[in-house]
This record gives sequence, C-alpha cells and structure tokens, in this order.
Amino acid sequence: MKLLIGNKKEDLLSRLKKQDPAAQRIFYDQNVKKFLSVSRSYISDLYQAEDCLIKAFCKIFKNIESFREEGSFEGWTRRIVVNECLNFIKSRKTVFYLDEVSSSYLEEIHEEEQDFNFNAQELLDQLPDNYKMVFNLYVLEEFSHQEIAELLNISTAVSKTQLFRAKEKLRKLYFNQQKALANENC
Repeated sequence: MKLLIGNKKEDLLSRLKKQDPAAQRIFYDQNVKKFLSVSRSYISDLYQAEDCLIKAFCKIFKNIESFREEGSFEGWTRRIVVNECLNFIKSRKTVFYLDEVSSSYLEEIHEEEQDFNFNAQELLDQLPDNYKMVFNLYVLEEFSHQEIAELLNISTAVSKTQLFRAKEKLRKLYFNQQKALANENC
C-alpha cells in the first residue's frame, strides 16, 4: 500500500504505525464497507455491528505496532474485527452448544429446483448465535474445526455439529423463504 505524499511515496502501513491521522482515515475509508460486512455476518443488529466495527478500528490503530508483518495485514485486521464481534456476542449472552445431533436435523430435505433469489444476510440473521459463529468462522474465515474449538472453548465434535445444524437451518430457511415468495407471486 503505497501513497504519494508530495513527491515521495510512503507506505500506508508505516504511516499507520506512526499514528498518522490522515493514514488512519485512508485506511478506514478503504476498509469500512468490507469490515462492516464481516461484522454484520456475525451480529444481526446493524447498530451493534457498527459499534463492534468502531471498537475494532480503535484496536487496529492502537495495536498496529504489534503487527509483525509475517502474514497479510488484511488478515490481521480482519481477525481483529472477527474477534471483536465474538467478544461482543460472548459478553451479551450465554451461548449453549449441544453435543448430540438430534434426529430431526438428520431428516432428508427434498429440494425442488429453485431460483437463487435470496438475501444471504437476512438468512444469516435468523440463525442462533452459536450456529452463526461456527458457520462464519468455518465458511467465511476458513478456520478449521480445531481452531474454532480452541477459540470458542468447545470440542471439535461440537464445532462440527453446530456447522451441520447451521447448514440445515439455512437450507430450511432458504426453502421456506422461496415458498413464501412463490405464494406471493400466485
């Protein structure tokens, strides 16, 4: 990330490490929409997601010196946003994880050919927090079940079960949404 400052190119990261407010503003403007999308994938309420995002940006700017440039800067900042969302969810309510897969979740769902007209965020917002956290960490953040288990202090089996249940719930929500749309169009 190079910026032209006068006749001199300077790295945005080095300016961020110097706590340069102009660089912070540039970084914020370049990433706010992307990181809000990440935040919203974990937190249904827009205002709470925005609060988490602001806290995440503050942590990024405050702790920028701890970035060792061993991995990608984008990955480091994204992880801060995700962790801030997870901390918010954990602080607001107790999330329960069930170890057993109930037989109702194992029932086969017969699917019809469907038009893929849906709002993914709307479907994610309907998932229970425990399903949403595991689903997002596995699918969006590409964490392994072992990493999820360590992060959420659960077993890998519970992580796998929650992912399975999240996928099933999303599938059911999607087909119910499609049926409702078809009924409206009749």
